[in-house]
Amino acid sequence: MLGSFTARNIRLFFKDKAYLFVALITPVILLVLYATFLGNVYRDSFRLGFPESFPIPESLLNGFAGAQLVSSLLSVSCVTVAFCANMISVQDKANGVRDDFSVTPVSGKTLAGGYFLATYCNTLIVGLIAFAAGCAYLAIVGWYFTLQDLLLILSDVLLLTLFGASLSSLVTHFLSTQGQISAVGTLVSSMYGFISGAYMPLSQFSSGLRTALCFLPGTYGTALLRTHVMRGVFGELSALGAPEESIALTKDAVDCNLYLFDQKIELWQNYAVLCGAIILILLCYFLLNFRKRAGRN
Repeated sequence: MLGSFTARNIRLFFKDKAYLFVALITPVILLVLYATFLGNVYRDSFRLGFPESFPIPESLLNGFAGAQLVSSLLSVSCVTVAFCANMISVQDKANGVRDDFSVTPVSGKTLAGGYFLATYCNTLIVGLIAFAAGCAYLAIVGWYFTLQDLLLILSDVLLLTLFGASLSSLVTHFLSTQGQISAVGTLVSSMYGFISGAYMPLSQFSSGLRTALCFLPGTYGTALLRTHVMRGVFGELSALGAPEESIALTKDAVDCNLYLFDQKIELWQNYAVLCGAIILILLCYFLLNFRKRAGRN
C-alpha cells in the first residue's frame, strides 16, 4: 500500500507539467545566472588568493569557478525543489482528498510515508538532472574529478535531498492551501541560498552572523558539497606546487572549512550535524502525523 500511494504521488507530480517546469527551472536559472554574471568574480577572487609569482593555468581558473557554481547549484536545488515537489500533499488537503484518505483503512504512517517518499524521489530526480548538467558544464570549462570525487558528490546530493524532503514535509504539514505553499516556496527559494552560504560564502559575513548561521544544518550540507566538488581543483594546485598557506586560505574563503567559535569543524562533524537534523525533523514529522490521525480516529 505504501508503494502504491508513493507511486500515485510521483505520477501526479510528473503528470502536471507546471510542477515539473517550476522544479526544473530553478536549477537552470541558477546555472545561467552563475555562468553569466559570477564566473568572472569567482575567477578574480581565486587568482588574488595566490602570489603573482605563481601562474595559475586558465583551465584551473575555469575549473575553480565552475566547481563553486555547481556546488552552489546543487546545495540550493536539493532543498528548494523539495518544496515544489511537496505541493501534491498540500493540493490533496485543499481538494479534500486527504480527508477522504483519512476515513479509509489506510494508516497514518502510510499516508505520511507516501508523501515523504514521493517528495524525496521527485526531488532526487531533479537533483540528479542538475548534477548531470553540472558535470557537463565542468567537462567543458575544466574537469578535475576522479571517480571517488563523483561518488562523494553523489552521496552529498542523496543526503542533502533527504534533508530537503524532510524539511519541506515538516513545513507543509501545517499548510492547507496552494497560496500558502506558493508563498513558502518563494520565501525558501529567495532566502535559503543566502543563509546556507551557497550564494555568498559565510566567510564574507560578519563574525556574529557567521556564527549564527553555523547553527543551521543546511550550512553543513553546502560545506560538504563545496569540499567534494573542489577537491580535485585543490589537489591539482598542490601538484603544481602552489603555496599550502594560499590553498588553506582559499578553502576558508569558499567555506570548504567552517569555523564555529574559532574552532574548525571537521568533515565528520558536518555529516553528524546534517544526519542528526534529518533524524530530528523526520521524527517530528511522523509524530505530528500519527497524533493527527489518532485524534481523527
